[in-house]
Amino acid sequence: MDISALGARDLSALIQSREISCAEVMEATLARIARLNPAINAIVSLRDGEALMAEARTCDEELAAGRSRGWLHGIPQAVKDLAATKGLTTTQGSPIFAHFVPQEDCIHVARLRAAGPIIIGKTNTPEFGLGSHSYNPVFGVTRNPWDTSRTAGGSSGGAGAALAMRLVSVADGSDMMGSLRNPAAFNNIVSLRPSFGVVPAGPAPNVFTAGLSTEGPMGRSVADIAALLATQAGYDPRSPQSLPGDGSQFAEIAPSEPTGIRIGWLGDLGGYLPFEADILDICRDALTVFQDMGCVVEDTAPGFAMERVWQAWKTQRHAVVASNLKALYDDPKKRELLKPEAIWEIENGLALSATDFFAASAERSAWHRAALRLFEKYDYLVLPSAQVFPFPAEWAWPKEIAGHAMDTYHRWMEVVVPAGLLGLPVLALPAGFGPQGLPMGFQLIGRPRSDRELLAFGALYEEATGWLGMAPEAAE
Repeated sequence: MDISALGARDLSALIQSREISCAEVMEATLARIARLNPAINAIVSLRDGEALMAEARTCDEELAAGRSRGWLHGIPQAVKDLAATKGLTTTQGSPIFAHFVPQEDCIHVARLRAAGPIIIGKTNTPEFGLGSHSYNPVFGVTRNPWDTSRTAGGSSGGAGAALAMRLVSVADGSDMMGSLRNPAAFNNIVSLRPSFGVVPAGPAPNVFTAGLSTEGPMGRSVADIAALLATQAGYDPRSPQSLPGDGSQFAEIAPSEPTGIRIGWLGDLGGYLPFEADILDICRDALTVFQDMGCVVEDTAPGFAMERVWQAWKTQRHAVVASNLKALYDDPKKRELLKPEAIWEIENGLALSATDFFAASAERSAWHRAALRLFEKYDYLVLPSAQVFPFPAEWAWPKEIAGHAMDTYHRWMEVVVPAGLLGLPVLALPAGFGPQGLPMGFQLIGRPRSDRELLAFGALYEEATGWLGMAPEAAE
């Protein structure tokens, strides 16, 4: 049995039935990491192997005694390095926190632990999650398993690469500006950016001002990410804007009925966004799968000036990043250790006024109203997940796309902003491969809080395609 090829739910069933042992799974996982992780640098802060094997044997003893910790009992997990993990180094990709060990888990990590996995280490991320390319001065760059000369994306690039290389069976990620969606496209996996509030944030100093990011699941099947979402989701009083429920509604996802479903293809947003050659065609062609099921797929336009969306996004992102990192910026010694993009965000944020922030929020609200009008006609909207294929790992970020200069370090990922700014649920699905054999994907965008329906609809696409069953040559 090839343990590495198993998804989380299948692995769970075999462990719970004791057809394979937790020790066997851990031994295979550690051997695979030792063999393949050096080429991609996806998993960092890996814990001691003997300690991990001892934990795995304890998990086997518990099952023998009739005790299970949960559906992830004994399954190796690596947590994104932005998320606080009690007792395990959490660097956020910054030399300032190179030796920082949190005293408590963040909410979604605590819930993950309660499901019974063995946390083996962390997954790599860019400094403070800024930028969709996972490199930092602490651990270096994460490379793409499909072509190790290329980026794995970010900020959940370590998680995406670890999944593609079959080092883990399911993974957590987070997304402010495509950090779940870009790595899904670049690594040929699936992820969900949940609706705002589905996965509670924190604990954090500020729990009342809505941010721009959310945690979410990543995996190699829709069923696996639904199961992990069921673990992550649900109300927590420490996160007052989290939604009611306990997450159990996501535990089982059955494919939905497609006939008559209407899908709006937004493409390049009416000529607004530049794309590398072939991306639009690959993503648009992928939608023929839905047409063959009986869905109606139409080209459409946003009906709103996208430059207004971008400016509102930039203002609110400046404010959020500046608020989060100001204390580091105010310390001259720590400021020297911040990357230029972080300083740019902070300084722009500090220059904002309260009325600037409110005006951006009003623009955000206007875009929300326009998006709701689109959803009066369409059940789902679709955009590509990225404007470029995985680019050389030595680059900091793409400086131009199809002859169009990028005026910021993150404008090359503008395609993820329209849905992210509104907190809409977005399922990132694979669309195929470009001429150079590099993966690409698309964003399937649902109505507000339609996460369960979105997963069920995405499961239809997975059934009808073979993309998620494909692995990089190095992973086979």
